Amino acid sequence: MRGLYPSQPVVGVGSLVLRGQEVLMVRRAAPPEAGRWALPGGKVELGEGVLEAAERELEEETGLLCRPLGVVNVDQIISRDEAGTVKYHYILITVLMGDCRGTLRPSSDALEAAFLDARVYAASPEVAESTRRFLQKLLNGEVPLGRPIMVETSSPRE
Repeated sequence: MRGLYPSQPVVGVGSLVLRGQEVLMVRRAAPPEAGRWALPGGKVELGEGVLEAAERELEEETGLLCRPLGVVNVDQIISRDEAGTVKYHYILITVLMGDCRGTLRPSSDALEAAFLDARVYAASPEVAESTRRFLQKLLNGEVPLGRPIMVETSSPRE
């Protein structure tokens, strides 16, 4: 999900797959934060819904097919260079996933894919900053897992 010096914000999705205290994460193969663990995810493509994007990215990066249950978190990252120009601007939407099937395997976008203990990795420098912040919110009970928000797609008439 590249967005270096964008002309507008980049909307990205992350898929939250839980297994007890473990969270599915991938070790990123590409910038930003290459080599660090993060939720599986990527950019929402033009004409694609948020839930569909999360489902697609999860399958592409991990081989798992899961049902999107709804949005549980929205964060944003805005980074500026020394001149004050926006270097990155991401809006990150986290989608809770359930009813997973398939075999876990990393793709070309991911060096590894694994279920990792959120309690251990929430403060680890091996985890992407945005994912660390999300894991801390998750552990603090600030993520509404029991009440995910469904997202409807509408097509207004011209």
